[in-house]
Amino acid sequence: MSAVATRPRLGFLGVGWIGRHRLEALESSGAADVAAIADPAVDGALASFDELLERELDGIVIATPSALHAEQAIRALEHGLAVFCQKPLGRNEAETRAVVDAARRADRLLGVDLSYRRLEAVQQIRALIDPRKTHAADLTFHNAYGPDKPWFYDPALAGGGCVIDLGIHLVDLALWLLEWPEVVDVRSRLDGEPVEQYATAELELATGASVRLACSWNLPLPTDVEISARFYERGRGLHLENVPGSFFDFRALRVEGRRVDVLAEPPDDWGGRAAVEWAQQLARSPAFDPEIERATDVARVVDAIYGSAA
Repeated sequence: MSAVATRPRLGFLGVGWIGRHRLEALESSGAADVAAIADPAVDGALASFDELLERELDGIVIATPSALHAEQAIRALEHGLAVFCQKPLGRNEAETRAVVDAARRADRLLGVDLSYRRLEAVQQIRALIDPRKTHAADLTFHNAYGPDKPWFYDPALAGGGCVIDLGIHLVDLALWLLEWPEVVDVRSRLDGEPVEQYATAELELATGASVRLACSWNLPLPTDVEISARFYERGRGLHLENVPGSFFDFRALRVEGRRVDVLAEPPDDWGGRAAVEWAQQLARSPAFDPEIERATDVARVVDAIYGSAA
């Protein structure tokens, strides 16, 4: 299938903080043209998704509440448009699978904003990690505050609490960096109502490795956020960690005994990188990319964390 255009024409569905940031990143990169915006809260924007679908577009960027993602993505794909969607692609594996299947049927590019893969610090770890030698990993994502939108605390709208909001990034990083090992057992504990605000999980991999995850909202912390991902081989560790208190600044370390080598450190303007790379791929070809099927592997583990909770 031939390329759609040098600069794909994109519509944006929802331009709250995340949606606006992705729009600005795409616009400033020159990777796409902002052709239309649909958000009833924005003056001058289209009022509905239906109006957006009537525009002449190559793709749509979705940044709406999680309960809407699957339905909206499927409608856009069936309309012949490529889709870039905020995580989660669906509230569970079944919804995620339905979106991926719709993209395959339509032969349209589908992307999901699991953006931490695009950190330069993560790229440095990926270049060095040996999944065959990794025997343990510890990943954390703790916020000193929770989301400020009420729908995040409604299980029907959000699909869950801190696990599907923050833990999904940890699951994705672990599976992606370890080259998609089979997860043979999941044990978890969730705390909070009506959705979990603290969660721990342990994944047993077919390789024999153990992956421990922890995430939270509103945890008393001396800083705004703590994010880390540490992978251990015999005699060596590869560590990702946020610069204290920052959602945006990260460094990567290689630790051998007591020796510490810095592999990457700020600054790194990574926030919109996943959206820009999707738009660049769309310019080359709008065809379905089977790599997106890995989103169902992530969703399956997230479902297992919820399903195995003590």
